[in-house]
Amino acid sequence: MPPPKDVVKIAIQMVGAIPQLIDLQQTKPLASVLKDVCDAWSLPNAEHYALQYTDGRQTYITESVRRPPTSLWPHQRGAHRSPVPFSLQNRGEIKNGSILRLTTSPDQEAERLYSGIQSNNSDVKTDSLKKLASLSQDVTFAQEFINRNGLKKIFCIVEEGNDTGEMLAHTLKAFMELMEHDFVSWETLSAAFIKKIVSYVNMNAVDASVQQLALSILENMVPTSRLLFELVKKEVTLDRLLTHLQVTNTQLQLKAMALLIALLLAATDTERQEMMDYLKEKNIRQFIHKNIIHSSEPLADEMAHYLYVLQSVSLNLCERRMRTSVDPYSQEQRELLQSLRQTAFESESEAPTSNFSTERRRSLCAKEFRKLGFVNNSNPAEDLRRAPPGLLALDNMVYFSRHTPNAYSRFILENSSREDKHECPFARSSIQLTLILCEILHVGEPCSETAQAFYPMFFGQDHFFEELFCICIQLVNKTWKEMRATQEDFDKVLQVVREQITRTLSLKPTSLELFKTRVNALNYSEILKLRQTERLHQEETLAVPVLELRERLKPELLELIRQQRLLHLCEGTLFRKISSRRRQDKLWYCRLSPNHKVLHYGDVEEGVNSPPIESLPEKIPVSDMKMLLVGKECPHTKEKSSGKQNKDVLELAFSIMYDMEEYCLNFIAPTRYEFCLWTDGLNVLLGKEMTSERTQTDLDVLLSMELKLRLLDLENISIPDTPPPIPKPPSNLNFCYDFSHAEQ
Repeated sequence: MPPPKDVVKIAIQMVGAIPQLIDLQQTKPLASVLKDVCDAWSLPNAEHYALQYTDGRQTYITESVRRPPTSLWPHQRGAHRSPVPFSLQNRGEIKNGSILRLTTSPDQEAERLYSGIQSNNSDVKTDSLKKLASLSQDVTFAQEFINRNGLKKIFCIVEEGNDTGEMLAHTLKAFMELMEHDFVSWETLSAAFIKKIVSYVNMNAVDASVQQLALSILENMVPTSRLLFELVKKEVTLDRLLTHLQVTNTQLQLKAMALLIALLLAATDTERQEMMDYLKEKNIRQFIHKNIIHSSEPLADEMAHYLYVLQSVSLNLCERRMRTSVDPYSQEQRELLQSLRQTAFESESEAPTSNFSTERRRSLCAKEFRKLGFVNNSNPAEDLRRAPPGLLALDNMVYFSRHTPNAYSRFILENSSREDKHECPFARSSIQLTLILCEILHVGEPCSETAQAFYPMFFGQDHFFEELFCICIQLVNKTWKEMRATQEDFDKVLQVVREQITRTLSLKPTSLELFKTRVNALNYSEILKLRQTERLHQEETLAVPVLELRERLKPELLELIRQQRLLHLCEGTLFRKISSRRRQDKLWYCRLSPNHKVLHYGDVEEGVNSPPIESLPEKIPVSDMKMLLVGKECPHTKEKSSGKQNKDVLELAFSIMYDMEEYCLNFIAPTRYEFCLWTDGLNVLLGKEMTSERTQTDLDVLLSMELKLRLLDLENISIPDTPPPIPKPPSNLNFCYDFSHAEQ
């Protein structure tokens, strides 16, 4: 007879005692369970003990988690507290075969460490702080320690101490872990404490681990309030952050970049522009391009994300100009338009226009603006009314005319000598090209919380957007000539140019020179070849016999995809913990057992790429998995805000419901590719269809390869839509050979 569902068989250990094997009744109060365990070992005061997991994060087993008091010390009254769900229990997560440890209760341990960190003996104090940093990861212990004004003692150690070594590192680590639970607002930190943390960042003779923790603390403070942002921005200069970026310690480099990004994201538009201008003066892009992107060390995912954000923030500085229409009454803008005309045609004018009548000058200007490619010759500002691209298009045209005057003049004069219908309109092309580049580079869109896709060539050039425009506007003219286009082909030409740019950017060129070489090599004839290849591939797969063959091959190939998905789950993936407050540094790993029966997971340290399955303490039997949730259905996405910033997180979120749908294991995939593979693999384990877009892509690729192999003998032979007719049977079979007389 199977055991009841509310009873689990577990082992309980204690140092110096023989382990107990018990049947734990989940309905029985935890205090009663502890008393029975203590009685078996003849231990008094069962209320001074608690059960704890022996592996993983070694969290305490609890019946419920209590909220700390509303007032911890005077300057915290009225402080904002994040809405974290505290009325949870974790004893229900205990599985059959779990090994627990009988240990000191969280309140007793908190009391002991609270006294230990105040000890006059430096060894006792250091050991207590080290243990505190470890135990503070547990929410139950953290509450007990905070309830005793433990954070106030940590503040005193930091504010009054002069140590800059191991003891301080443990203190700051403990502080970070305690603050991670969001029981206390960052806005409640004292000015003395903040200045001390800032001093560790600004000092040279400080242990690197202390500086890393100090940078992380400041990174967490910046987004919480305007006051803290201004304080950190004032005390930690950009020069100091640039100094930390130039060290060889990659972790210190990473933390400095994280604080820089936090400051940029929290700044106002004006402050952000000033900061980016200063960073440009210090050649930060060239330094990143040389010392980080092309470093001998592989680029960490976290650093790739920060580089993406830096790129996005920098490109978004163009948004204001992009969304601003031209002002017909602006003298500055009229002068910019006139400079375009004068740069192109000043050498053509032999007589000064001042000698002409007003009407004559107006007629001449209109003619020259028409040659520049403006639709509205008499008032070219009307062409720039549309926003986007707004004034950004004018900026690009002026940049092109001033920084590459020879190429600009050649573009204008070359088209002026063509027939009217074959002219490539410079202004009209520039306006449309600017819009295309804004769309491709996502100018004006909010930063993703998880994306890591940046362009290495962006960091090799200060005026990236303008220089990219200069290359692409010449590409427009080149493609126009290759297509022998007329005015009616304008949209078609720009569509080809968009394809040339996107195909080249997908190759991730490391410099603008390499981009220029590759995009020019991808001429119109190459685009036609690529399109024809894709079209022929599509056409040959639409014949009726081929479609029938595809259907026959599908089951076998789908099974191959299923096996690949399960193999990927067995290899495992590194996931990041992301909160609504900030991008977390904590990592956890999840992988499927080789027999496909158990999902193993657990926290890991930075730099661990593929931990052995034995080191992952948590387990979920596949038989207990009930449902897969994705996107908005996931419980961890419902807790987050629904702003644009979290759209990408929704696209990467999925959860596994298990144990009678009472518990969830929540994931946020590092990439869309990982999301597809994991959701497919979990659906396979649940006996359901694979539903991701990657499944269809992989199936199409495999079908295409298999069909090409099977149709090799039919190359250049047209496949009929219907099979040839079967001939009628012959009137007699006398032509058959009689083998019985063969030996006679």
